[in-house]
Amino acid sequence: MPAVSSRLRRLCAIACAVAVVALTSCTTAPTPPAAPPVPVQPPAPHQLSANHPDFFKLPNLAQEKTPVRVGIILPFSDPSASVRTLANSMMKAAELALYDSNNQDILLMTADDTGSPTDAAAAAQKLLDQGAEIIVGPIFSASVSAVAPLARDRGVPVLAFSTDRSVAGNGIYLLSFQPQSEVKRIVAYAASQGHKNFAAMIQQTPYGDVVAQSFRQAVVEAGANISDVERFNPTGGTVMDPAAAVAKSGCDAIFIAQGGSLLRSIPSALSYDGVDNNKVKYLGTGLWYDAAITKESLLAGGWFAAPQPSGNDAFNAKYRQAFGPEPPQLASLAYDAISLVALLAHGTPYHRFTLTVLTDPNGFAGVNGIFRFHADGSIDRGLAVLAVGPDGFSVVSPAPTTFQASGS
Repeated sequence: MPAVSSRLRRLCAIACAVAVVALTSCTTAPTPPAAPPVPVQPPAPHQLSANHPDFFKLPNLAQEKTPVRVGIILPFSDPSASVRTLANSMMKAAELALYDSNNQDILLMTADDTGSPTDAAAAAQKLLDQGAEIIVGPIFSASVSAVAPLARDRGVPVLAFSTDRSVAGNGIYLLSFQPQSEVKRIVAYAASQGHKNFAAMIQQTPYGDVVAQSFRQAVVEAGANISDVERFNPTGGTVMDPAAAVAKSGCDAIFIAQGGSLLRSIPSALSYDGVDNNKVKYLGTGLWYDAAITKESLLAGGWFAAPQPSGNDAFNAKYRQAFGPEPPQLASLAYDAISLVALLAHGTPYHRFTLTVLTDPNGFAGVNGIFRFHADGSIDRGLAVLAVGPDGFSVVSPAPTTFQASGS
């Protein structure tokens, strides 16, 4: 189709403009005493605060123009093939967002962290030397930690994709799906529907540690009771004993922080110990957003928190039209990151991505719904509550469209 071909040609042009440039330096031989003094250019300021002649620019850019230089750090050559595929998909989503923004002044500069903190630091240094005003990525928490001090030293904010809140703050913002928001949303909704006694089965992992703490806090904030919290080994342990303990707790809602095939086996274990899913509500997080669980009849009617499906569906269709295959879920985060940059790009160069602007309490609208950053780098998301059915998922509580209306 002509429209699609035109769109692909435009995206290819954008991809060609995405550059990684190695800067070189030279030394000047000492000037003989009799010669006139050589003018010395003052050093660049410690923090990036103004355009500089050595910063990267495209040949056709007007001399007086300051582009919006955006550094992107992703693990393009990670040892894992699946991670490399994810990195490439996120880059394509970033290019798609740039195309949709129709902003000719945004310049994407990429760097590869290879999945290594050491390489992530080198990537960040290169992008900063090229004049990046803001950095998008990395994905992994160790890489974010390596990038953070360099970016902070130059006063450049980072929109990272890690879910680990311990690496956030002081200019590092996590544009990710953080389990804390999902736990709070699903517990609050269940409590509003009359559930008062909550039990939980949570994996014994770092993710599970975060979820367990969030679950306890959310139940208290909802004015409900915790009947029991059981932890299990998701890789080699059994869920039978934790399920038996939960079944005896007298709960009316069971929060299951698990996905995949193990999630589908937990209701069977609970049923074996006498839990009736028609009387006890099963609750979950975004890990439940998997079509395979709709085949598990014991999970029918269960609720979980996730982004509103309609927005993500629209992005997926646009991505497929441009690139062919279905994008991984995290690709939408890269799209939202560049869309946010484009939204804020009208500000004064090197002063447009400030703390005040990025932590606007009204938040921003993205593919996955509304979101807003806090000064500590964490993110609030407007999430929907979905119900599991034999034919798919249905929305039982829509995601809020503004943070004022949601009261969050």
